[in-house]
Amino acid sequence: MNWFGFGFNGFGQIRANEKLTDGESAGDANVTYPISIDIVCRNLEEEPVQICQHNSNVDTQIRTSWSRRAALHSNSDGRLCLAGFGVGTPSQRGCGCCVEESRGCQDAHISEGYLALSFTDRVECWNSERNEKKPGWSMVIPDNTGPSLAFPLVPGGYIASNPPFYRPLSPQLLAVSLALGTEHAVLLTASGDIYTWGSGSHGQLGHGDLSPQEEPRAMEALMGMPMSTVAAGGWHSVCTSAGGDLYVWGWNESGQVGLPSQALRGEQQKSQDTGGASTCEDQEESNDEVFISIQAFPALVDVTKSCEVSKISCGSRHTAAVTSTGDLYTWGWGEYGQLGQGTVNSSDEPRRVEFFKDQGLRVVDVVCGPWNTFVSAIKEDPSLHPDTNILNPL
Repeated sequence: MNWFGFGFNGFGQIRANEKLTDGESAGDANVTYPISIDIVCRNLEEEPVQICQHNSNVDTQIRTSWSRRAALHSNSDGRLCLAGFGVGTPSQRGCGCCVEESRGCQDAHISEGYLALSFTDRVECWNSERNEKKPGWSMVIPDNTGPSLAFPLVPGGYIASNPPFYRPLSPQLLAVSLALGTEHAVLLTASGDIYTWGSGSHGQLGHGDLSPQEEPRAMEALMGMPMSTVAAGGWHSVCTSAGGDLYVWGWNESGQVGLPSQALRGEQQKSQDTGGASTCEDQEESNDEVFISIQAFPALVDVTKSCEVSKISCGSRHTAAVTSTGDLYTWGWGEYGQLGQGTVNSSDEPRRVEFFKDQGLRVVDVVCGPWNTFVSAIKEDPSLHPDTNILNPL
């Protein structure tokens, strides 16, 4: 299994950039095509030496913030490796630096200010801006008698990105998964129901209005349709049903919801006007189209008619989905190349990232940072049918 990255690379979180110096923001830091990333931990001497064993048989999880990337290896060490801002010199930032205090951790959550580490018996939160010898906050994890929990959920509540770190949740919710956006949260229960709370200023709560919610509120529009995964962007939200259907809601300024965006089409029209006049037919078609700036109710989006959606992730203003056939589709804001299409154009329509199909790779996971995207892929087995995953008939 290999990881690839594309999008914002201003701090070397995708690959080291020898041209960058501290305090410098390079305009050529964008990575518009998927490139293989180095997820091997090293020390940061003048000649970096590998200190954390990793191979393709070891499961690796990626966690991201705006300026950094964390890789968690599931080998016996179980250590976290950081890359990006504050990690060594600019030429070393893409190498990955081991966080010794993370040895044995099961999962992690990274933000600009803090690093949260989840162990089997405790959670530790470290200040990312200080060279601390011990965590600034920690808590013992009580025994879990309910359903299996995905971090940042913990028994009785969840771990937030900023203090106070522990936030309680009602045990009646039976939460199994939680996605945290910039100002809102999306929770999945064991029965497949979805609850949201936080700011609703851009329709990201999916209740049909722009009102905030202080407590988790069930999304009535999706009741009766069991959901299997949830994701939260800056101001939009996404979920998939048990049958692989994709539902989206919230802010659509950059097309991140996958519906026609007037702001985005306006930018495209200006670009066309600069390059040449559009036809009358184009103008009439544009005038007849219904644009969506805020989608306050969940909307069904057809990524592709031929297969189901199996994985989803959201950036600040872009969205990525993996299909059951191992294809990657992206849409939304693309100014830093985070859509992986080889351009910095945005899109309000899901488009397949052809790189992986061209390389004979099957995408198995996707993790969006605010302005970039990380993808895990394996070599496609030529003996398997790409659509049904069974042996091809002779």
